[in-house]
Amino acid sequence: MKKIIKCFPGGKHKVLTMSYDDGKIADRRLVEIFNHYGIKGTFHINSGLLGETDRLTEEEVVELYRGHEVSVHTVTHPTLARCFKEEIVQQIYEDRRMLESLFGYPIRGMSYPNGSYNQQILDMLPHLGIEYARTVGSSKNFEMPRNFHEWKATCHHNQDLIDLGKTFVELHKKQYFYMMYVWGHSYEFDNDNNWGLIEEFCKLVGKREDIWYATNIEIVDYLHVLENLRFTIERDKVINPSAMSAWLQVDGKIIKVNSGITAL
Repeated sequence: MKKIIKCFPGGKHKVLTMSYDDGKIADRRLVEIFNHYGIKGTFHINSGLLGETDRLTEEEVVELYRGHEVSVHTVTHPTLARCFKEEIVQQIYEDRRMLESLFGYPIRGMSYPNGSYNQQILDMLPHLGIEYARTVGSSKNFEMPRNFHEWKATCHHNQDLIDLGKTFVELHKKQYFYMMYVWGHSYEFDNDNNWGLIEEFCKLVGKREDIWYATNIEIVDYLHVLENLRFTIERDKVINPSAMSAWLQVDGKIIKVNSGITAL
């Protein structure tokens, strides 16, 4: 029987994703750094605060975040666990609606403003079209999330970023999936006068052949593609019902599985 294991796109076993909140003007410099090193980010925006003193305008955000992902952060950044359910629904639903009108694609993820959520909110999110939500915690590991609606990052950028990045780069056991997920706020680099930190990190981890650089939703979507693959009993054929391609390692050989039936 064939030995078949899942792979990230291109046959890779490591993925890097970045996650930054609030849509403030410091995102301009952060996006420039990401683009230079071939790194993708997800930017969680408060649509009702765009254009305020230290925030990007509606006119700027569409072009700035091109090639990255934009995600819900609620309309006005309330502490959701202290809100009534009607306010929670409105804050998430209206932020999603306004962002979709700006960017022209379905917005399907979010980060919790102030890191605030509870079981009631977790139960509501799927009904509001939210497929993942990032917390403010840090796992300090490279594991894949067990619950996408309580998605905990590897670290905030002020928490051992370079040491964790070096460890991530050196991971070589291809029998595992590894994910490094970094979160923060771009204005913190101004406040802390440490833009060199993110420059050093991106130089360390960027443009590497063994790392997949993805947005949050790209990771979610790709894992769904893998889970939707259907194999014959003998595992000599697989059907991929998704529009996206999947990647497998079959007896040590990397195979790209396009939509439809593929012989293995």
